[in-house]
Amino acid sequence: MAGELVLVTGGTGFIGAHCILQLLQGGYAVRTTVRNLARESEVRAMVREGGVEAGDRLTFVAADLMSDAGWAEAVAGCAYVLHVASPFPPAIPKHEDDLIIPAREGALRVLRAARDAGVKRVVLTSSFAAIGYGQKPRGRPFNEEDWTDPNGDDVRAYVKSKTLAERAAWDFITAAGGALELSTVLPVGVFGPVLGPDYSTSILLVQRLMDGAMPGCPRLYFGAVDVRDVASMHITCMTHPGAKGERFLATAGDFLSIQEIARILKRRLGSAAKRVPTMQIPDFMVRMAAKRDEAVAQILPELGKRKNGSNEKARRVLGWQPRSNEECIVATAESMIKLGLLKDSKKNAA
Repeated sequence: MAGELVLVTGGTGFIGAHCILQLLQGGYAVRTTVRNLARESEVRAMVREGGVEAGDRLTFVAADLMSDAGWAEAVAGCAYVLHVASPFPPAIPKHEDDLIIPAREGALRVLRAARDAGVKRVVLTSSFAAIGYGQKPRGRPFNEEDWTDPNGDDVRAYVKSKTLAERAAWDFITAAGGALELSTVLPVGVFGPVLGPDYSTSILLVQRLMDGAMPGCPRLYFGAVDVRDVASMHITCMTHPGAKGERFLATAGDFLSIQEIARILKRRLGSAAKRVPTMQIPDFMVRMAAKRDEAVAQILPELGKRKNGSNEKARRVLGWQPRSNEECIVATAESMIKLGLLKDSKKNAA
């Protein structure tokens, strides 16, 4: 109920900031963790950009996923925890354990602290990465019954980290969770309005398209969802009786290609999208580029693979009604223009 204290881990992140914003708008008191308390002003600025002056309803605790320090203080007195923080770097890690260990051990650290503090429920941010990889191609959409095979040929470090972290969380609840409840939210690519310069890696795609930093559109397909709808799903899962012990896939609708995203930007944003390329890059050119660029090499297993995901469960159980693919893509670009995060908008701002 409104007025209760909720912990949001990773308040500086894209999803975390929107969760804080919606919780405050809903009347909750919010505590958030940051690795460095010097970043408090950044989080407050993002919340302010969203239209809320948090004041003393938002408090901060320093805590790191790789250390026990701070977590008992972070969860003390909290009714719920939204565990959003997880490493998702734009650069490729030198070793997969650089992602896997913080994701898995961080989740377990938060769950143990929450259990010991008498928290009612933890909502953990997982990912479609824990559902739709390491499996044979198929026609039907993926759903919450599916799990990624972490040993699959197409499974990279981030995908493995999200899969193993969520598996570990469910195993913990079964073996040692006590009265603690768990729900997990599994977003596809998260788009929507940015509140500041710290945003999800998936947003970089729109930024690169708008800036003309991509020569064309590789044949890649993925789901999109608005960050505001991801945040609302977390908050619904926090208290909804039907969310206890359940996973929910967060996708706006059918998966789409990079070329479709580019065409949406061109159609809806006019001259602001003049740099956006809409031509498809032939697969052989992507493979050639992969020989020179390790980042491009990472996408090769997904090249040309058509996948889809279903939001039927979230709609049915939670009454979740997400914005459309088009709306969340356009909102992403419009917010980046507003905040001066694109080449042309920087020039105009100057």
